[in-house]
Amino acid sequence: MSNIDTFSTRWNNYRPSKKLWIWSMVGVSCLTMTLGFTLGGWTPAGRASVMADIAARDATTKLIASICVQKFVSSADAAESLALLKEASSWKRTGFIENGDWMTIAGVDHTVPGAADLCVATLLDMKELPETVADST
Repeated sequence: MSNIDTFSTRWNNYRPSKKLWIWSMVGVSCLTMTLGFTLGGWTPAGRASVMADIAARDATTKLIASICVQKFVSSADAAESLALLKEASSWKRTGFIENGDWMTIAGVDHTVPGAADLCVATLLDMKELPETVADST
């Protein structure tokens, strides 16, 4: 037999010093945090709060804009209003929507930033107005 120990025997007999053990733990902790925050998708609490606020604001904007489009399309003079909206210059379109009664919603006393712009963009993207469903009663 030779005096060379096998890898498993050397592994079992190895005892790291306290200094090596502590620095290994520090290194592994730093590596874990670096990988977690870059590739793992971890976010600090402050950033998560900001992201939640942005998501809530965007959802509110989309909701108000879709209500505006629905009110616009279901109005009696929708075709005429759409023609006027398309004829208006780009910087007057938002004011046209805000001055019309389409952005007013019961219980909401303030204007929602970006909702009128999104409403205008949605209306301008329409090729034609959807047909309204008549009551069958």
